[in-house]
Amino acid sequence: MTGLRFMLLGQRWVLTNRRWFGFGLLPALITLVIYAAALILLARWADDIITWATPFADDWSDLSRTVVRVLFAALLIGGALLTAVLTFTAVTLLVGDPFYEKLSERVERAEGGPGESAPGVPWWTEVADSVRVLLRWAVFGVPLFFLGFVPLLGQTVVPAVGVAVTGFFLTIELTSVPMARRGLRLRDRMLFFRQHPALALGFGVPLALLFLIPLAAVVLMPGAVAGATLLSRHDAAPYRALNRPPL
Repeated sequence: MTGLRFMLLGQRWVLTNRRWFGFGLLPALITLVIYAAALILLARWADDIITWATPFADDWSDLSRTVVRVLFAALLIGGALLTAVLTFTAVTLLVGDPFYEKLSERVERAEGGPGESAPGVPWWTEVADSVRVLLRWAVFGVPLFFLGFVPLLGQTVVPAVGVAVTGFFLTIELTSVPMARRGLRLRDRMLFFRQHPALALGFGVPLALLFLIPLAAVVLMPGAVAGATLLSRHDAAPYRALNRPPL
């Protein structure tokens, strides 16, 4: 339950430091506007996309054509929403890097100092790391998405596994700033949380579930960054990026 404790401590920290809560909301609001615009455009052009993607059904009976295109529409919209949920954190962290860097530093100072300091990571390296995290998630997420259509299995086991996988990689993303400050890159974070899966899941799974609630990700993101910083200070601080096997 240690991960859950840090998640809650992070939310409490920003609620007791409301100026920083408002400061941390800005990147999530910007990302929300971008995603909302993209989803609106997708909905606007959905019929044209579905017709273009299923030309083989043009000569089918009305019932068969309707069934195929409704299923394709469900996959299209469901895939877009799932992608939005899963990439929201990564995009928000990229958009709000200067904001969250300041927020994380403020949490560090409030807790007694910034700890170890490492050279700054170029923004293109952060983008590359985020892409690598998404690709790692996709190895699990894409098969789970299609398994979700399997009767019974798709309504029981698959959602639970999907939330666990999402929570794990959500923790990887959120700890990027404070762990980079300690010289820990993506490969080190992956190794650390593989060795401490309960910590990663305890922190990330509750957030993954809460992020499914509309607008919850926007409100909870500042506290998630604060919680990830607290977690990094107390659990990952002693960890060193030395002599680690390649991932």
